[in-house]
Amino acid sequence: MWRNWAGSQTCQPAVLADPATRADVAQAVVRAAAAGHVVRVAGAGHSFTDAVVTDGTLLSLRHCNRVLDVDHTTRRIRVEAGITLRELNQVMAENGLAFPNLGDIDAQSIAGATATGTHGTGARLRNLSAALHSIELVTADGTTIEVNAEQEPDIWRAARVGIGALGVVTAVTIQAVPAFTLEAVDRLMAVEEMLGNLDELLAVNDHFQLFTFGHSPLAMTSARNRTDLEPRPLSRAREWVEDELLQNHALRTVCEIGRFAPRANGPLQRLGSRLAGSSHRIDRSDRIFTTPLRVRFVEMEYAIPRRHTAEAVRAVRELARRPEFEVSFPIEVRWVAPDDAYLSPAGGRETCYIALHQYHKLDWKPYFRAAEAIFDSFGGRPHWGKQHFQTAQTLRPRYPEWDSFAAVRRRLDPEGRFANAHVRRVLGEV
Repeated sequence: MWRNWAGSQTCQPAVLADPATRADVAQAVVRAAAAGHVVRVAGAGHSFTDAVVTDGTLLSLRHCNRVLDVDHTTRRIRVEAGITLRELNQVMAENGLAFPNLGDIDAQSIAGATATGTHGTGARLRNLSAALHSIELVTADGTTIEVNAEQEPDIWRAARVGIGALGVVTAVTIQAVPAFTLEAVDRLMAVEEMLGNLDELLAVNDHFQLFTFGHSPLAMTSARNRTDLEPRPLSRAREWVEDELLQNHALRTVCEIGRFAPRANGPLQRLGSRLAGSSHRIDRSDRIFTTPLRVRFVEMEYAIPRRHTAEAVRAVRELARRPEFEVSFPIEVRWVAPDDAYLSPAGGRETCYIALHQYHKLDWKPYFRAAEAIFDSFGGRPHWGKQHFQTAQTLRPRYPEWDSFAAVRRRLDPEGRFANAHVRRVLGEV
């Protein structure tokens, strides 16, 4: 039995394989084809959709997590696809390297994070897959190919955000940057003040994001900027208070109270926002970017054109206040620069990402369906690893390069070896 992190997706595949080497991966794909199985790959299980669910062959790459090469001259690091971001960040730091941008969760595998278009925040910075220099891919017939911007550029633009529909990614080469230190300043702002000054806030900060509760007029903003100051890691006691007590234990308590007494959500959110205060940290970049989050939830996230940020934030805040949805989690808002991966949600446009969460013990579908109608009105594109209700028919008009991706898919997987029900629903038949 396989289960994702949130506990919202499960499956019982006919074959659950743990290949020890990349050659074993190719053999597993060949064996699956001989058995007539669909092949899917489980990363760290942090996606919320049924993208992995199969009754065929499910591959886990947890043992394919080796560091293969570190080139200090080019600042490129080659790793196997199953390595987690947490493991990779540590290796990079030991070699004086870093990702230019990261999201706030580091539990994902590098292949899973890039295949779904995972991102951080920074109006001048692109999503995580843009840091890839090359990709090693096992295709439907067991052949291993290497693609990059010069070698098979069409496959390259498709595979960077491939949703596992083109083959099994077994290794990647990452174009890193020199290690850097970030200064993070978290402070409260009135939501309307923040929205009124948004362009300036995005222009003057390397990384800017916010969290806001539907029932509170305030937002917790986080500005993160490069600094030449020496890192000042928090003491263990303060780190526990900020990361565990406030972000996990307090949030879980609020969620449980809200579950049994929904009318308490409004007062709790207003009180919590006022008490949040401010925070100041200076530390290694990945330690600033990432945050431990242990409260289980289900998530929807949409990428919309940046110019619609204020209107969309107001609309989803109003939605989150509706009592029938019983929302106890904050809304998260981030921004990224355009990129050119065929199915990147930020492809070709300056993008605002808005993420909604629902406590895992509550029904998320009504809230997310209502939110999706709002995002649809702005031409939103869903994060490929998070819940949505779109189909290939509704998604195709939103991606100018949709047919280019489809052509690569037909070329690499003409029989639909990597197409489970989820892939057929969101990408169509081969």
